[in-house]
Amino acid sequence: MDREHFIITVYCLVCEHYCAVTAAKPIRHGGFEPALSDEEVITIELCGEFFKVGGDQEIFDHFHESYAAWFPQLQDRTVFVRQAANLWQVKAAIQQRLTIVSGQADDPVQIIDTLPLPVCGYTRSARDHCFKPDADYGFCAAKQLKYYGFKLGLRLSRRGMITHFPLLPARTHDIQLLDDLVDGFAGTVPADKGFIDQVRQTLLAERGVVVITPPRKNMAAMHSRQVLKVCKRLRKRIETVGSHLTERFAIARIRVRDLWHFQHRIVRKVLAHTVGVFLNLQLGRAPLDLDGLLDAESVAH
Repeated sequence: MDREHFIITVYCLVCEHYCAVTAAKPIRHGGFEPALSDEEVITIELCGEFFKVGGDQEIFDHFHESYAAWFPQLQDRTVFVRQAANLWQVKAAIQQRLTIVSGQADDPVQIIDTLPLPVCGYTRSARDHCFKPDADYGFCAAKQLKYYGFKLGLRLSRRGMITHFPLLPARTHDIQLLDDLVDGFAGTVPADKGFIDQVRQTLLAERGVVVITPPRKNMAAMHSRQVLKVCKRLRKRIETVGSHLTERFAIARIRVRDLWHFQHRIVRKVLAHTVGVFLNLQLGRAPLDLDGLLDAESVAH
């Protein structure tokens, strides 16, 4: 589809689920209604993220210049940015609702991993006054990367939809974050070697969570070669999702001045990814083919 078709599709999707998540608990209890509706704000944000436009300023400028006739009330950048940030809980609720209505939240097999989230350059970390004491130093073995910030926990269905994404401390080893990653889930969990802990895995198995990791060289395999082969293939999907988040949605390059706005940006980017996967599932397309949702001419625009 072209960009205009995509914007309309996202707007209709946002309207449907915004109504559902705010029906029982209205988000405003007085005062004037905003000139730009919440549904319009969320649509602009999600499409801006999907179009790789950039931060709040760039998203506002792009839609103010290119889609002024579509969003005539998009006039003040400060008002737009404030309204967008205040809607973070609504966006988180829409993201969770999409995982439920698509059936992906009930997938009995879900893959887990973590993603490094720097909040500033490593050399500038000593001068950070925005995220202390929450941010910390971490190391990503997969990327051989030392960084200062957080970890993003990821749990996703076999089709590639993110079902859980807690913000986690950077310094803590992945195995100590396992309980956070499987919170509220029972089923099979393929994971990499960073999550190997036989004691913890045994305790989780008693709760119905079967964590399957590839064995280290000095370990006996606890699962058949066929099971390990399938899990290895599934783990590649979480690598693809991590690549989407870092490259298309620039989740490792969020530059804000406080944790609240940082978390809002994460929710927005995860929701944009979830919307892409959701639309692909609705259209019968490969769920993780986000580039294919927009035709070549639209992308080049």
